[in-house]
Amino acid sequence: MPMIEKFLDYIKFERNYSPMTVINYRKDLIEFERFYKELDHQLSWESVDSDIVRNWMEYMMDRGNSASSVNRRLSALRSFYRFALRRKLIEKDPAHGLQGPKKQKPLPQFLKESEMERLLDSKMWGDSYKDVLERTIIITFYVTGVRLSELIGLDDKDIDNVTCEIKVTGKRNKQRIIPFGKELAEVFAQYLKVRNTTVKGDSTAFFQTEKGKRMTTAQVRSLVKKNLSKVSTLKKRSPHVLRHTFATAMLNHEAGLESVKKLLGHESLSTTEIYTHTTFEQLKKVYKNAHPRA
Repeated sequence: MPMIEKFLDYIKFERNYSPMTVINYRKDLIEFERFYKELDHQLSWESVDSDIVRNWMEYMMDRGNSASSVNRRLSALRSFYRFALRRKLIEKDPAHGLQGPKKQKPLPQFLKESEMERLLDSKMWGDSYKDVLERTIIITFYVTGVRLSELIGLDDKDIDNVTCEIKVTGKRNKQRIIPFGKELAEVFAQYLKVRNTTVKGDSTAFFQTEKGKRMTTAQVRSLVKKNLSKVSTLKKRSPHVLRHTFATAMLNHEAGLESVKKLLGHESLSTTEIYTHTTFEQLKKVYKNAHPRA
């Protein structure tokens, strides 16, 4: 009986694998056998080495297979070779110790520059407190990159419109200072003017509801989703999308990794390297192609 059939009988009758798993394993093993035979018709399961297994993985990736798909097929091959080694059908396991491709994190979603310009255009907004509040919140997310919890936690004392700095309390109560420009200072000044003549209450919160209460997570999520829907078809329309948009814009303007780390409030540079250098390097290319500089 050929080795593949012996292995399939083993997982079917001794390990009680599902019929679909048996079918998939058969397909994966036959595909690998076809692959190495095309490389050299004299090769066999016994003579295949780890380089051939690596070549197989590269071949699959080159053909557009996902990391998950390649890892699943590699798992079938590992199981087969462990079985064959235990049954002394082969003398060495070429798949032993091989690492499959790492799963790529999905690219964070972000708004295009043109979409943000359209959204923040003053013509899109009215003069009511609700409009001024919502526009200020969205601009704050976009210009500072703060997290949702950080924005909700802002008090009046945390924002200095003279030095143009925001004191943010992040994860584990760690504080950081985020600088901002004159444009945001003007937006804050206008917001405070409307808020202080419209809202009555004694809350210390910077962003307040019309009843003078601190904004809640649900309220901010809802208003962000509603307003992003006006200019974007993204499936995800959350405050974190605006954080991604902020980071993308920073990279597009050649911000240094250390600067981005501080602004985003990451504890270690390694976190920022994953968040920006690998993932956002791809975003940066997309962003630049979509918005080349004049």
